[in-house]
Amino acid sequence: MDLYTLYGISVGTGDPELITLKGLRLLQQARVVAFPAGKGARPGVAQTIISDWLKPEQKTLKLNFPYVCEEAILQQAWHTAARQVWQCLQHGDVAFACLGDVSLYSTFTYLAQTLRQLAPETQIKTVPGVCSPVAIASELNIPLTVNHQRLAILPAIYSVAEFETVLTWANVVVLLKVNSVYPQVWQLLKAKNLLEHSWVVEKATFPDQKIYANLARFPQLKLSYFALLLVANDKNTDYSSVY
Repeated sequence: MDLYTLYGISVGTGDPELITLKGLRLLQQARVVAFPAGKGARPGVAQTIISDWLKPEQKTLKLNFPYVCEEAILQQAWHTAARQVWQCLQHGDVAFACLGDVSLYSTFTYLAQTLRQLAPETQIKTVPGVCSPVAIASELNIPLTVNHQRLAILPAIYSVAEFETVLTWANVVVLLKVNSVYPQVWQLLKAKNLLEHSWVVEKATFPDQKIYANLARFPQLKLSYFALLLVANDKNTDYSSVY
């Protein structure tokens, strides 16, 4: 039996042109293109990014990954998705469109791990791409790091105490999915005199992107799931004159 390949393809943060040439080639060569299903009847984010790149003859596969924390429910969802992908792999390559970069807090990681358990002989390859911390630095027109600066990236689940600890050693901090803790984070930034050295970027590289600078003006923000906060904790760097 032929062994087909599951490709985890990074499709960037919103702008369809941020996919790499390699990623685009493999995406368009795959018999089936999979992606996380959107909420309700709405298309998923990755699906929206790649929709114009797909060919009419390609089949699509929406995979349901619930937005819950219960381990049992998540495990069931991963196994269901892995079985669906495995069935498609019997007939040709499958490309999974991954928002951002496939290696950074990615849905694809859990899918690939579960598929390995289901069918250890599966061939799995990944294609890197633009991740959200890099994207927001580009949209802010500043470097993410310079010289010997130390960078910290904190995922969605973190406490303000953890954030405060990170500020003791990191020169640049990026908080992912800051929407749920923004008021507490804002208070800490105020206490540390870092509000003028921080930015929030919501839906980076999407057409409806929003940027909030000088956060002293924004103690209360109703942010979406796709909001990141960048803190320049190195006050010796003048970002205003870099670019």
